This record gives sequence, structure tokens and C-alpha cells, in this order.
Amino acid sequence: MKARVEVECTPEEARAFLGLPDVTELNQHLVAEMKKRIDASAPEELMKSWMSFGGAAQEQFMKLMSAATTRGFAGGSKTTE
Repeated sequence: MKARVEVECTPEEARAFLGLPDVTELNQHLVAEMKKRIDASAPEELMKSWMSFGGAAQEQFMKLMSAATTRGFAGGSKTTE
């Protein structure tokens, strides 16, 4: 048996129906705070702070992928370096 149900509602109605909290005020506050922080600092400084973590995370991810391919994903034999 196959059943198909289509529901047409707004995101607010869907959240209420599913019992999820309304976080509209929190979201507006966070967006306003981010705008203030962006306006208060130079865009170059903001990008430096965001990218400083990103570079290290990218390097760690590359090491993880390299280790996975040399050792095998499915528990293959380990190679010693």
C-alpha cells in the first residue's frame, strides 16, 4: 500500500505542528549582533579570524584523509611510515 500526503503550510505553522520552539526573536537578535560586529571591525580582520581556524582545520582534514587512504577504509592492513 502506498499513501501520499501533501501539506501546505508556512514554516511557522510547521514548527507549531511539530512542537518545535519559535526561535524568531533569538535569530533576529543574533543577526543584529553579527551585523554590529561586522560594522565595528574591518572586513580584512574579520576574514583573518575566520580563516585562521579554517586553515588548521583543512590541514587536519587532509591528514585524516591521507591516513584513511593509506590504511584503507574497511580495516585493511596498516602500512608503517
